[in-house]
Amino acid sequence: MNCNNQRTAYGEALVELGRENKDIVVLDADLGGSTMGKMFEAAYPERHYEMGIAEANMTSVAAGLAQTGKIPFTNSFAVFAAGRAYDQIRQTIAIGKLNVKICGSSSGLSDFGDGATHQSVEDIAIMRAIPNMTVLSPADANETKAAVKAMTELEGPCYIRLNRNDYENVTDEGSEFKIGEPAVLRSGSDVVIFATGYMTGVSMKAAEELEGRISVKVVNISTIKPMDEEAVIRLAKDCKGVVTAEEHSIVGGLGSAVSEVLRKECKPIEYVGIEDSFGCSAHNYQELLTYYGLTKEHVIKAVESIYE
Repeated sequence: MNCNNQRTAYGEALVELGRENKDIVVLDADLGGSTMGKMFEAAYPERHYEMGIAEANMTSVAAGLAQTGKIPFTNSFAVFAAGRAYDQIRQTIAIGKLNVKICGSSSGLSDFGDGATHQSVEDIAIMRAIPNMTVLSPADANETKAAVKAMTELEGPCYIRLNRNDYENVTDEGSEFKIGEPAVLRSGSDVVIFATGYMTGVSMKAAEELEGRISVKVVNISTIKPMDEEAVIRLAKDCKGVVTAEEHSIVGGLGSAVSEVLRKECKPIEYVGIEDSFGCSAHNYQELLTYYGLTKEHVIKAVESIYE
């Protein structure tokens, strides 16, 4: 049965890869039941380390393991994985170019019940600013599995952000994942939407609704860094304008990255993302997405503003 939850897909991928590669180890910061590190623990308890509520220490231990030839995956909520452990990631892992894989689970607003302290709307900005760091933001569960395999094969520091909730897949199960390569999910000629993570599916629905009125190309940017600049320029070249869509702050995220690439193209760009603010708690995920302007209707409005 096709999985539609990124965290579950991540756990399944770790178990499968752990069977093939005995050097893979997993570290959890008291959140294995949420990050799905528990799946790896159940399969390979001797290669799973429960580090407690101490992401900084967990990250330092992972750095040490990497120096012995292991491939450590560290798991925590994105806000803690990227924020609480920033100093250790920068000083030890990134400067040393160590082969550590960092998973930021429950990213964006997806931990809707716990509010700003547990939601991460700035982790892409933090991680992509760190030299030597690869930053992945897969569109769905299918792509998550493929991305985890690709990051295992990559030598060096890598960060992946995952959504907490179930939602529909927009990529094909078993498709190949190439780090750095944008994927055109829908052809179009008037406006191009560069989307990442959960907002990729939202953008597809917006493009479908606009069909017959505005021709919209949807491009899945699952690698925020390194970004294939030539491909992004080529995909935007014949379109009237660009929209970026992300479940992240518009400061320093996908919109900023695309703007940096297209800085010489002189095309109008509209951002669909979280304005310069923190998240908040809500009764459900959709309530937050609507409040922060991350819906199909908001993407349609952004496309229309570019086209008109």
